[in-house]
Amino acid sequence: MHANSKRTTSGEAGAGKGRRPGASLYQEITDRIIAELERGTVPWVKPWGSAKAGLGLPRNASTGRSYSGINILILWGAVIERSYPSQNWLTFRQALALGGNVRKGERGTTIVHADRFVPKDEKERARHEGDAPQAVPFLKRFTVFNVAQCDSLPEPLHAPAEPLPQCEIVPQAETLIRASGADFRVGGDRAFYMPGSDHIQVPPQPAFHQQIDYYRTCFHELGHWTGHPTRLARDLSGSFGSKAYAREELVAEITAAFVCSNLGIEPTVRHADYIGSWLKVLREDNRAIFRAASLASKAADFLVGLQADAEGEAQEGIAA
Repeated sequence: MHANSKRTTSGEAGAGKGRRPGASLYQEITDRIIAELERGTVPWVKPWGSAKAGLGLPRNASTGRSYSGINILILWGAVIERSYPSQNWLTFRQALALGGNVRKGERGTTIVHADRFVPKDEKERARHEGDAPQAVPFLKRFTVFNVAQCDSLPEPLHAPAEPLPQCEIVPQAETLIRASGADFRVGGDRAFYMPGSDHIQVPPQPAFHQQIDYYRTCFHELGHWTGHPTRLARDLSGSFGSKAYAREELVAEITAAFVCSNLGIEPTVRHADYIGSWLKVLREDNRAIFRAASLASKAADFLVGLQADAEGEAQEGIAA
Protein backbone atom coordinates (compact mmCIF):
# COMPACT_ATOMS: atom_id res chain seq x y z
CA MET A 1 0.00 0.00 0.00
CA HIS A 2 1.42 3.31 -0.97
CA ALA A 3 0.35 6.65 -2.37
CA ASN A 4 2.06 8.17 -5.37
CA SER A 5 2.70 11.82 -6.11
CA LYS A 6 4.35 13.56 -9.01
CA ARG A 7 7.79 14.93 -8.31
CA THR A 8 7.96 18.45 -6.96
CA THR A 9 10.98 20.72 -6.82
CA SER A 10 10.70 20.96 -3.04
CA GLY A 11 10.13 17.27 -2.40
CA GLU A 12 7.11 18.18 -0.29
CA ALA A 13 3.45 18.11 -1.19
CA GLY A 14 0.82 20.25 0.47
CA ALA A 15 -2.90 20.03 -0.01
CA GLY A 16 -2.45 20.89 -3.69
CA LYS A 17 -5.00 21.61 -6.39
CA GLY A 18 -7.57 18.94 -7.01
CA ARG A 19 -6.86 17.15 -3.75
CA ARG A 20 -9.43 16.59 -1.07
CA PRO A 21 -9.11 18.58 2.17
CA GLY A 22 -6.43 17.47 4.62
CA ALA A 23 -8.97 15.83 6.92
CA SER A 24 -9.86 13.31 4.19
CA LEU A 25 -6.26 12.13 4.05
CA TYR A 26 -7.10 10.01 7.10
CA GLN A 27 -9.87 8.39 5.09
CA GLU A 28 -7.73 8.03 1.98
CA ILE A 29 -5.06 5.99 3.79
CA THR A 30 -7.59 4.08 5.90
CA ASP A 31 -9.43 3.06 2.71
CA ARG A 32 -6.18 1.68 1.26
CA ILE A 33 -5.55 -0.43 4.35
CA ILE A 34 -9.14 -1.67 4.48
CA ALA A 35 -8.87 -2.71 0.81
CA GLU A 36 -5.69 -4.67 1.56
CA LEU A 37 -7.24 -6.42 4.56
CA GLU A 38 -10.29 -7.31 2.47
CA ARG A 39 -7.96 -8.88 -0.11
CA GLY A 40 -6.34 -10.91 2.65
CA THR A 41 -3.13 -8.87 2.61
CA VAL A 42 -2.11 -7.49 6.00
CA PRO A 43 -0.27 -4.17 5.50
CA TRP A 44 2.28 -4.75 8.28
CA VAL A 45 2.93 -8.33 7.14
CA LYS A 46 3.80 -8.07 3.47
CA PRO A 47 5.03 -10.95 1.27
CA TRP A 48 8.66 -10.21 2.10
CA GLY A 49 9.85 -13.37 0.35
CA SER A 50 9.20 -11.62 -2.97
CA ALA A 51 10.82 -8.36 -1.88
CA LYS A 52 14.23 -7.21 -3.06
CA ALA A 53 14.88 -5.06 0.01
CA GLY A 54 16.13 -6.62 3.22
CA LEU A 55 13.98 -6.56 6.31
CA GLY A 56 14.18 -3.48 8.47
CA LEU A 57 12.37 -0.27 9.25
CA PRO A 58 12.36 2.40 6.54
CA ARG A 59 14.60 5.34 7.35
CA ASN A 60 15.58 8.70 6.00
CA ALA A 61 18.94 8.25 4.29
CA SER A 62 19.97 11.86 4.97
CA THR A 63 19.18 12.10 8.68
CA GLY A 64 19.46 8.42 9.57
CA ARG A 65 16.16 8.60 11.44
CA SER A 66 13.70 5.74 11.10
CA TYR A 67 10.17 6.58 10.01
CA SER A 68 7.40 5.77 12.46
CA GLY A 69 3.71 5.01 12.71
CA ILE A 70 1.62 4.93 9.56
CA ASN A 71 4.61 5.94 7.41
CA ILE A 72 6.23 2.55 8.06
CA LEU A 73 3.22 0.82 6.54
CA ILE A 74 3.13 3.21 3.58
CA LEU A 75 6.83 2.83 2.79
CA TRP A 76 6.86 -0.94 3.30
CA GLY A 77 4.05 -1.13 0.78
CA ALA A 78 6.02 0.92 -1.74
CA VAL A 79 9.20 -1.13 -1.23
CA ILE A 80 7.40 -4.40 -1.95
CA GLU A 81 4.94 -3.32 -4.62
CA ARG A 82 7.59 -1.44 -6.62
CA SER A 83 10.44 -3.91 -5.91
CA TYR A 84 12.84 -1.36 -4.44
CA PRO A 85 16.05 -2.98 -3.13
CA SER A 86 16.46 -0.52 -0.25
CA GLN A 87 14.60 0.77 2.81
CA ASN A 88 16.30 4.19 2.51
CA TRP A 89 14.34 7.28 1.46
CA LEU A 90 15.03 10.94 0.68
CA THR A 91 13.16 14.09 -0.24
CA PHE A 92 14.02 15.70 -3.57
CA ARG A 93 16.06 18.39 -1.82
CA GLN A 94 17.91 15.90 0.38
CA ALA A 95 19.02 13.96 -2.70
CA LEU A 96 20.48 17.15 -4.18
CA ALA A 97 22.19 18.04 -0.89
CA LEU A 98 23.94 14.66 -0.89
CA GLY A 99 25.32 15.25 -4.37
CA GLY A 100 22.74 13.13 -6.16
CA ASN A 101 19.47 13.64 -7.96
CA VAL A 102 16.11 12.03 -8.47
CA ARG A 103 15.96 10.54 -11.96
CA LYS A 104 13.66 12.33 -14.37
CA GLY A 105 10.21 10.77 -14.55
CA GLU A 106 10.38 9.02 -11.17
CA ARG A 107 7.25 9.22 -9.05
CA GLY A 108 7.57 9.78 -5.33
CA THR A 109 5.74 8.14 -2.46
CA THR A 110 3.50 10.28 -0.30
CA ILE A 111 3.99 10.06 3.46
CA VAL A 112 2.36 12.14 6.16
CA HIS A 113 3.30 14.24 9.16
CA ALA A 114 0.78 14.77 11.94
CA ASP A 115 0.56 18.26 13.38
CA ARG A 116 -1.89 20.52 15.21
CA PHE A 117 -3.01 24.12 14.76
CA VAL A 118 -5.43 26.53 16.43
CA PRO A 119 -7.97 28.06 13.99
CA LYS A 120 -8.49 31.83 14.14
CA ASP A 121 -12.13 31.54 15.25
CA GLU A 122 -11.08 29.18 18.06
CA LYS A 123 -8.53 31.71 19.26
CA GLU A 124 -11.26 34.35 19.28
CA ARG A 125 -13.68 32.08 21.13
CA ALA A 126 -11.06 31.23 23.76
CA ARG A 127 -10.18 34.91 24.20
CA HIS A 128 -13.82 35.90 24.75
CA GLU A 129 -14.65 32.98 27.03
CA GLY A 130 -11.36 32.89 28.91
CA ASP A 131 -10.68 29.25 27.98
CA ALA A 132 -7.57 27.63 26.61
CA PRO A 133 -7.84 27.35 22.81
CA GLN A 134 -8.29 23.83 21.45
CA ALA A 135 -5.85 22.71 18.76
CA VAL A 136 -7.15 20.78 15.75
CA PRO A 137 -5.13 17.79 14.45
CA PHE A 138 -4.29 17.66 10.75
CA LEU A 139 -1.96 15.88 8.34
CA LYS A 140 0.66 17.28 5.99
CA ARG A 141 1.71 15.44 2.86
CA PHE A 142 5.38 14.96 2.01
CA THR A 143 6.90 13.28 -1.01
CA VAL A 144 9.91 11.00 -0.61
CA PHE A 145 11.91 8.91 -3.07
CA ASN A 146 13.63 5.60 -2.56
CA VAL A 147 17.39 5.79 -3.06
CA ALA A 148 16.90 3.33 -5.93
CA GLN A 149 15.13 6.17 -7.76
CA CYS A 150 18.19 8.41 -7.47
CA ASP A 151 21.55 8.69 -9.22
CA SER A 152 24.99 9.75 -7.95
CA LEU A 153 24.27 9.19 -4.25
CA PRO A 154 27.07 8.00 -1.92
CA GLU A 155 27.36 4.20 -2.17
CA PRO A 156 26.80 3.49 1.57
CA LEU A 157 23.21 4.69 1.20
CA HIS A 158 22.50 1.64 -0.95
CA ALA A 159 23.90 -0.90 1.54
CA PRO A 160 21.45 -3.76 2.31
CA ALA A 161 20.43 -4.79 5.82
CA GLU A 162 22.46 -7.51 7.53
CA PRO A 163 20.88 -10.97 7.02
CA LEU A 164 19.36 -12.95 9.87
CA PRO A 165 21.82 -15.51 11.34
CA GLN A 166 21.30 -19.02 9.99
CA CYS A 167 20.18 -20.55 13.28
CA GLU A 168 17.00 -21.06 15.27
CA ILE A 169 18.25 -19.15 18.30
CA VAL A 170 18.38 -15.48 17.34
CA PRO A 171 20.81 -13.74 19.70
CA GLN A 172 19.47 -10.21 19.26
CA ALA A 173 15.92 -11.44 19.91
CA GLU A 174 17.04 -13.24 23.06
CA THR A 175 18.79 -10.05 24.18
CA LEU A 176 15.63 -7.99 23.71
CA ILE A 177 13.49 -10.49 25.64
CA ARG A 178 15.98 -10.55 28.54
CA ALA A 179 16.40 -6.77 28.48
CA SER A 180 12.66 -6.22 28.82
CA GLY A 181 12.76 -7.68 32.31
CA ALA A 182 9.26 -9.05 31.66
CA ASP A 183 8.05 -11.99 33.73
CA PHE A 184 8.14 -14.69 31.03
CA ARG A 185 6.68 -18.04 32.01
CA VAL A 186 7.43 -20.77 29.49
CA GLY A 187 5.04 -23.72 29.34
CA GLY A 188 1.58 -24.83 28.33
CA ASP A 189 0.07 -24.59 24.86
CA ARG A 190 -1.21 -20.99 24.86
CA ALA A 191 0.43 -17.57 24.59
CA PHE A 192 -1.06 -14.62 26.47
CA TYR A 193 -0.32 -11.57 28.61
CA MET A 194 -2.06 -11.16 31.99
CA PRO A 195 -2.25 -7.46 32.97
CA GLY A 196 -3.28 -8.22 36.56
CA SER A 197 -0.21 -10.28 37.40
CA ASP A 198 1.86 -8.53 34.72
CA HIS A 199 3.26 -11.75 33.30
CA ILE A 200 3.62 -13.33 29.85
CA GLN A 201 2.96 -17.01 29.17
CA VAL A 202 4.37 -18.66 26.04
CA PRO A 203 4.73 -22.30 24.97
CA PRO A 204 8.30 -23.64 24.81
CA GLN A 205 10.09 -22.91 21.54
CA PRO A 206 10.11 -26.56 20.30
CA ALA A 207 6.30 -26.53 20.48
CA PHE A 208 6.13 -24.17 17.50
CA HIS A 209 5.98 -25.71 14.01
CA GLN A 210 8.47 -23.05 12.92
CA GLN A 211 10.68 -22.17 15.84
CA ILE A 212 11.08 -18.58 14.64
CA ASP A 213 7.36 -18.20 15.51
CA TYR A 214 8.40 -18.35 19.15
CA TYR A 215 10.02 -14.93 18.81
CA ARG A 216 7.13 -13.50 16.79
CA THR A 217 4.78 -14.61 19.55
CA CYS A 218 7.01 -13.22 22.30
CA PHE A 219 7.08 -9.82 20.60
CA HIS A 220 3.29 -9.80 20.21
CA GLU A 221 2.85 -10.46 23.92
CA LEU A 222 5.57 -7.94 24.77
CA GLY A 223 3.55 -5.48 22.71
CA HIS A 224 0.67 -5.98 25.16
CA TRP A 225 3.13 -5.85 28.09
CA THR A 226 4.23 -2.32 27.13
CA GLY A 227 0.66 -1.13 27.69
CA HIS A 228 0.79 -1.78 31.44
CA PRO A 229 0.06 1.34 33.59
CA THR A 230 3.69 1.43 34.77
CA ARG A 231 4.95 1.62 31.17
CA LEU A 232 3.02 3.19 28.28
CA ALA A 233 -0.36 3.04 30.02
CA ARG A 234 -2.73 1.94 27.24
CA ASP A 235 -6.30 0.75 27.78
CA LEU A 236 -6.01 -3.00 28.42
CA SER A 237 -9.47 -3.37 29.93
CA GLY A 238 -11.32 -4.55 26.82
CA SER A 239 -12.96 -7.95 27.03
CA PHE A 240 -12.68 -10.48 24.19
CA GLY A 241 -14.84 -9.40 21.23
CA SER A 242 -15.03 -5.74 22.24
CA LYS A 243 -13.79 -2.82 20.17
CA ALA A 244 -11.22 -1.95 22.85
CA TYR A 245 -9.90 -5.52 22.66
CA ALA A 246 -9.66 -5.35 18.85
CA ARG A 247 -7.83 -2.02 19.02
CA GLU A 248 -5.28 -3.39 21.49
CA GLU A 249 -4.74 -6.53 19.41
CA LEU A 250 -4.12 -4.29 16.41
CA VAL A 251 -1.45 -2.40 18.38
CA ALA A 252 0.22 -5.63 19.55
CA GLU A 253 0.25 -7.10 16.05
CA ILE A 254 1.84 -4.03 14.51
CA THR A 255 4.31 -3.73 17.41
CA ALA A 256 5.45 -7.30 16.79
CA ALA A 257 5.89 -6.57 13.08
CA PHE A 258 7.97 -3.46 13.81
CA VAL A 259 10.18 -5.27 16.35
CA CYS A 260 10.62 -8.31 14.10
CA SER A 261 11.63 -6.12 11.18
CA ASN A 262 14.09 -4.20 13.35
CA LEU A 263 15.77 -7.51 14.24
CA GLY A 264 15.73 -8.93 10.72
CA ILE A 265 12.93 -11.43 11.41
CA GLU A 266 10.18 -11.64 8.80
CA PRO A 267 6.89 -10.63 10.46
CA THR A 268 3.77 -12.75 10.10
CA VAL A 269 0.16 -12.49 11.24
CA ARG A 270 -0.10 -14.08 14.67
CA HIS A 271 -3.87 -13.65 14.96
CA ALA A 272 -5.40 -13.74 11.48
CA ASP A 273 -8.81 -14.55 12.98
CA TYR A 274 -8.95 -10.97 14.30
CA ILE A 275 -8.94 -9.42 10.81
CA GLY A 276 -12.74 -9.13 10.79
CA SER A 277 -12.75 -7.17 14.06
CA TRP A 278 -9.93 -4.92 12.80
CA LEU A 279 -11.91 -4.16 9.66
CA LYS A 280 -14.90 -3.20 11.77
CA VAL A 281 -12.81 -0.79 13.84
CA LEU A 282 -11.20 0.77 10.75
CA ARG A 283 -14.51 1.17 8.91
CA GLU A 284 -16.03 3.02 11.86
CA ASP A 285 -13.04 5.29 12.59
CA ASN A 286 -10.74 6.56 9.85
CA ARG A 287 -8.11 7.54 12.42
CA ALA A 288 -7.93 4.16 14.16
CA ILE A 289 -5.06 2.83 12.03
CA PHE A 290 -3.10 6.05 12.58
CA ARG A 291 -3.49 5.71 16.36
CA ALA A 292 -2.66 2.00 16.27
CA ALA A 293 0.46 2.53 14.17
CA SER A 294 1.57 5.44 16.37
CA LEU A 295 1.06 3.45 19.58
CA ALA A 296 2.85 0.47 18.01
CA SER A 297 5.82 2.67 17.09
CA LYS A 298 6.03 3.89 20.68
CA ALA A 299 5.79 0.32 21.99
CA ALA A 300 8.46 -0.96 19.57
CA ASP A 301 10.75 1.98 20.38
CA PHE A 302 10.25 1.25 24.09
CA LEU A 303 11.29 -2.40 23.67
CA VAL A 304 14.21 -1.72 21.35
CA GLY A 305 15.33 1.04 23.72
CA LEU A 306 15.47 -1.45 26.60
CA GLN A 307 17.61 -3.73 24.43
CA ALA A 308 19.95 -0.86 23.53
CA ASP A 309 20.29 0.12 27.20
CA ALA A 310 21.15 -3.46 28.16
CA GLU A 311 23.74 -3.76 25.40
CA GLY A 312 25.25 -0.41 26.42
CA GLU A 313 25.56 -1.52 30.04
CA ALA A 314 27.18 -4.77 28.92
CA GLN A 315 29.76 -2.85 26.88
CA GLU A 316 30.51 -0.58 29.83
CA GLY A 317 31.03 -3.65 32.01
CA ILE A 318 33.52 -5.08 29.53
CA ALA A 319 35.37 -1.75 29.32
CA ALA A 320 35.56 -1.55 33.09
